[in-house]
Amino acid sequence: MKHALIFAVSSFATGATAGHELDDRDVINGQSLYAEECASCHGENLEGQPNWRTPDANGVLPAPPHDASGHTWHHDNQLLFEYTRIGGEEALAARGVTGFASGMPGFGNALADGEIWDILAYIQSTWPDRVKVMQAGRNLPHD
Repeated sequence: MKHALIFAVSSFATGATAGHELDDRDVINGQSLYAEECASCHGENLEGQPNWRTPDANGVLPAPPHDASGHTWHHDNQLLFEYTRIGGEEALAARGVTGFASGMPGFGNALADGEIWDILAYIQSTWPDRVKVMQAGRNLPHD
């Protein structure tokens, strides 16, 4: 029953421009893949690395949390997918953002697109409803 609520919120969150890429995803598979591929940097409990807001000597920010305390939910689903698939700097450059030193590598060679969506659905499933609603607004068309 818990997953039914998650999918209902996800359906709203993926609205008009984002399609329905997080609908009916395998959240359990996403949790397992997150543990295998993401937790070493972003934390077993999505807590991120210490001092994630402070760049290192090379200007690269540590891995941020993916829980409600982080900024993952500030981004639309498609950017989160691109960030994961092709890497942070490349995903931002594709949107015209340059000069941001991201330590996020691309996982497109290690994970299938569907696996990336499962991971993102798992991450989103952990957010409180108020955060899901705020993130949903990132996926809607803007005039």
